[in-house]
Amino acid sequence: MFGKIGDLADLMKNAGKIRESMAKAAEALGKIEAQGEAGGGAVTAKVNGRMEITSIRIDPKLVADGDVELLEDLTAAAVNAAMVKIRENAAQSFSSLAGGIPPGFFPPDGGGS
Repeated sequence: MFGKIGDLADLMKNAGKIRESMAKAAEALGKIEAQGEAGGGAVTAKVNGRMEITSIRIDPKLVADGDVELLEDLTAAAVNAAMVKIRENAAQSFSSLAGGIPPGFFPPDGGGS
């Protein structure tokens, strides 16, 4: 128990550096982008690290076919694929920040009590 108090003191001492690192990482997230595809590339979606869709491209042939339900499904699948990739990229970006927080500092359930 008392070891964690020392860890807390170290963490508080490094709070400024951690805050600065978090700000830089958040800025960097806005610059990263991932692309997801569906229907063999008939629909592509790009998402940035802020989880914003930056573009969607739909093959004109798919639109000409007039199958709205297929178009909706493929668009959702492409966006979801891009979101998975961007979450993985974000996790990698933020994993370097975890170095400022001692292992085992937080309880396994993530709760504060």
